[in-house]
Amino acid sequence: MPIFKETSLEEGAAEMSKLIAPHLDSYNFFIEHGLRLMVESMQPTYVKLDDKEYLTMRFKRVDIAKPTKAEGESLFPDETRQAGISYSGAMTGIVEVMRSTDTVPFAEVPVSLGNMPVMVRSKLCHLSGMSPQQLIDHHEEALEMGGYFVVNGNEKLVRMLVANKGNHPVALQRKAWSNRGPGYTKHGVVIRSLLPDRTSQTNALHYIADGTITFRFLYRRHEYFLPITLLMRMLCDTTDREIFTRIVQSDNENTFLTDRVELTLRDQKIEGVNTQAEALDYLGCRFRHKTSLPESFTNREIAEYIINNFVLVHLPNYRDNFMVQKLYSTVQGKSDADNIDATSFHEVLLSGHIIGMMLKEKLTEYLDSARFVFIKSREDEKNSSKRQTNLETHLRKSFDKAINIGIRFESFLATGNLVSQSGLDIQQTSGFTIIAEKLNYLRYLAHFRSIHRGAFFATMKTTSIRKLMPESFGFMCPVHTPDGAPCGLLNHLSSNCLVTKDPLQEKDIFESAKALPAFLMSHGVTSIDMAATTFSPRSLSVILNGRILGMVEEHTVEELVQTLRYLRSVGHEAVPSTLEVAYAPPTKKGEVAGGQFPGLYLFSGGARLMRPVTNLRSGKQELIGPQEQLYMNIAVYPEEVKAGITTHVELSPTAMLSVIANLTPFSDYNQSPRNMYQCQMAKQTMGTPMHSYPYRSDNKLFKIQNPQKPIVRTINQTKYHVNDYAHGCNAVIAVISNTGYDMEDAMIINKSAYERGFGHGSVYKTEFVDLDEGKLRVEMGKTMVARPDFATDGLDEFVDRDGLPVVGKLYTVGEVLYTFVSSVDGRQISKMYKGKEDAYVEEVKILGGSTSMRAATHISKFTIKYRFNRNPVIGDKFSSRHGQKGVLSQLWPEVNMPFSESGLKPDVIINPNAFPSRMTIGMLVEILAAKAGAVHGRFQEGTAFSFDEKRTAIQYFGEQLAKAGYNYYGNEPMYSGTGGEPFHADIFFGVCYYQRLRHMVKDKYQVRATGKVNALTRQPIKGRKVGGGIRFGEMERDSMLAHGTSFCLNDRLMKSSDYYTIHVCRRCGSTLSVNTRKGVFSDRVTNMCSTCKVDDVAVVSVPHVFAYLVAELAAVNISLKLQVK
Repeated sequence: MPIFKETSLEEGAAEMSKLIAPHLDSYNFFIEHGLRLMVESMQPTYVKLDDKEYLTMRFKRVDIAKPTKAEGESLFPDETRQAGISYSGAMTGIVEVMRSTDTVPFAEVPVSLGNMPVMVRSKLCHLSGMSPQQLIDHHEEALEMGGYFVVNGNEKLVRMLVANKGNHPVALQRKAWSNRGPGYTKHGVVIRSLLPDRTSQTNALHYIADGTITFRFLYRRHEYFLPITLLMRMLCDTTDREIFTRIVQSDNENTFLTDRVELTLRDQKIEGVNTQAEALDYLGCRFRHKTSLPESFTNREIAEYIINNFVLVHLPNYRDNFMVQKLYSTVQGKSDADNIDATSFHEVLLSGHIIGMMLKEKLTEYLDSARFVFIKSREDEKNSSKRQTNLETHLRKSFDKAINIGIRFESFLATGNLVSQSGLDIQQTSGFTIIAEKLNYLRYLAHFRSIHRGAFFATMKTTSIRKLMPESFGFMCPVHTPDGAPCGLLNHLSSNCLVTKDPLQEKDIFESAKALPAFLMSHGVTSIDMAATTFSPRSLSVILNGRILGMVEEHTVEELVQTLRYLRSVGHEAVPSTLEVAYAPPTKKGEVAGGQFPGLYLFSGGARLMRPVTNLRSGKQELIGPQEQLYMNIAVYPEEVKAGITTHVELSPTAMLSVIANLTPFSDYNQSPRNMYQCQMAKQTMGTPMHSYPYRSDNKLFKIQNPQKPIVRTINQTKYHVNDYAHGCNAVIAVISNTGYDMEDAMIINKSAYERGFGHGSVYKTEFVDLDEGKLRVEMGKTMVARPDFATDGLDEFVDRDGLPVVGKLYTVGEVLYTFVSSVDGRQISKMYKGKEDAYVEEVKILGGSTSMRAATHISKFTIKYRFNRNPVIGDKFSSRHGQKGVLSQLWPEVNMPFSESGLKPDVIINPNAFPSRMTIGMLVEILAAKAGAVHGRFQEGTAFSFDEKRTAIQYFGEQLAKAGYNYYGNEPMYSGTGGEPFHADIFFGVCYYQRLRHMVKDKYQVRATGKVNALTRQPIKGRKVGGGIRFGEMERDSMLAHGTSFCLNDRLMKSSDYYTIHVCRRCGSTLSVNTRKGVFSDRVTNMCSTCKVDDVAVVSVPHVFAYLVAELAAVNISLKLQVK
């Protein structure tokens, strides 16, 4: 077994940085390249001056500064967390303004665009590049990873989302498409085209029943359809013959294809449209009134604007017809439709990409709002008698009044809601951000590795999107997904899976990608620019990032693929290390037609999933992608390699699991759902979320007081420094049915173990107090914390001389917490502690106002951190690391606990019935291994797949126990703690790592005798926080009826709820006509029916809601009569 080597902080930090790299890399791309690229690709905004002249406004550059304070000093993330503010830098820009008659801008206006949130540890963050010791000096964790934003003091994370693979056409079959119009079928091809700045446009081809094809694109959230031949004429100057030849590719024997291409060319012919110029004029004419371009633009310029921004934006050269070929092949049945839910057709939508897409749209909105203000101010000036001001002054005023972009981003991160005019080619508008909770270290870590399919898919009834696809092996963890509503939609990346950077971020890869086309041409690929007739029907397309480079002969393609993969592993100047070489082989003669459309698909862009494996030919590590993995032969173990067949081998059999799933010891011995439950429960454990407690102001923090390192551990625990943030305790455990308190997964804890500190924990809560909150602007700044009446108020026990709480004091409900001076009359006002639970004041922090000098004398904003001691009580939840959860049922006195021959008494007793149906054999092995480790004084290796049938775990650990004189299988004779006689059977006795979960009785118990009622129905309200009751619902009512306990039912639903009495006339049965009158000369009260004129009135007990129903019915002229007997 390997000896555990503790890694240094620097090594741990390097491993951690790999886990959160996708978040940082995407934001750094946005800062270093995205801003420049989006400014270059943005369309200008046009402002009409008169009938002949207009202004063109466009951004020349946009810059984001590092976060600073008002005094100009550096602002660090720690300060923003404690003060409850946002970590953001000033965003500025320069707008070029040019007249339509000029060629040079006449004005360059500097503009302020608000504050842009800055990702912690990105290139704009002051923590970037700091060592663990420097991070500690700045009140951060030694292993601070970054990758999140601080908004209003909260750590917010933009969750990774699944997106369709960029620039790759996917053949689909959707029944809904056949409802688009007459002739439309379920067949189509969809492509998500990417620009270099990572903004995208989704286009589609639709197959019509008569054999023709139409092209669909979106413009301003409206769909438009073009005949495919018209589009081909627009994209390049071509002829019908060339279109036919390029689609058919010499496959003239395929009459299905030739007939349909001929039909398409004939049917989609538009009179007077034969050349590219005529086709562009035709499109521009129809879009003239839908765009906001100047009237002086020609039809051709308008058409080019539409094509360049909304039609196949990734293609600079349009002479390929690959999408058309793929669609016809799918319809014919030569190839199958692609599975859009498979990981092979996915990439990742990251925080930097989303923010970049948003900013591009918001910059356009900024110019539009400035244009609106400019036009309005010019019109107002014309209508008034004021002196005419020059254009530049008008422009500067317009930009000053334009929208604040920074506020939009802060709102986006705070709420997770996307407000966009175009939708940004994303299928959802909410749920983009989550709070990066530091409930414990593992939960925090898991947030950065989670990837969501999308909020849109959560509403779908179909289960296909949730299924575990074989294509995801090694990229998505098969274990780590929640049970319940998000099951299969919220996945986690495997521990070895990485997300590729954009080539612009890595110079070597960028240079290699540029040299790749020439390398391919010299290795058997024929350029697409050559005459189409030179290609044989069995030639395969070679496609790089969605663009056809050329064709390669079928008999040479496999050799080319092997060469590319070998060079990728050893490193070659023309083959990027992150290149995905996805070769879909053609159907051979005699085989059933189908499968993926054949071709050699190469991808070198960013945001793709890749993972390392060992290339057997070179002996070096190589990155592979999900699309190429389908056709590769990869062995899991080196001994499984078959000569001439296997090309690669896995680095480790546990590489398919996520970081959290890899922390479960002996997980290969457990039933799979139990491993899933453990992944969820590990994230609900009271642990050690951080070491910098004094510098945190989180809403709620948990802390376990006596944590231990687990005796049985996996490799990941040292690799990622999990033991520095321990979240449990090694407990001596006996598997025995004893006392009856351990039924139904309950567990008995030794009272003495509890008194020694087993499972003890604390909860920290922070309250922000702002005395100016909710006040008028005039009154702000006049209220301050003080205690002028300290000599006479008698509050020395509760409040310090400065009016703030006493640090370290235990406060109970109703005690004075702090005092302040009223702004109205200068009187001292006391504020009480309103918590429902006694709390210690851990610390008080004073928050400065606009200037740091004023805060020392005028305190109006401060935070109070409370500490609640939460030691285990009956009903609190515990679990092992194998999904075996249970509640504490009894603290059993140590004198009555069963004991072994050596006098050892267990800390925990669990029922043996917990094992047969759950099949958590891993827990039994852990108990055995930890016992052997405790006896021999060493940590044990528990990584999954470490043992096999030839070398079993029982054999390995059993021999260790036997050497120490214990039973080979971990059983021991035990004696009753009450009677002292030995038990008839030997008891399984050992050590197991136990976790205390966050679910505590103190947070969940709900009890009510009397309390608030609903004003309308007078029934008790619901809700634990407001002192409400628990609903006695229909099912509970049914069970009462079934038992025949009608008096109990009456008590619950009326007497204890909304008991009420009404007066009913016995004669007419009305409740509305009974009047109550008091005698003139006495106090006697009489009830008289005003309809019947009699006093024969009965008093009836009913629920008040019934009386309310009678009143509501009366309001709509319906009278309810009651029969009183």
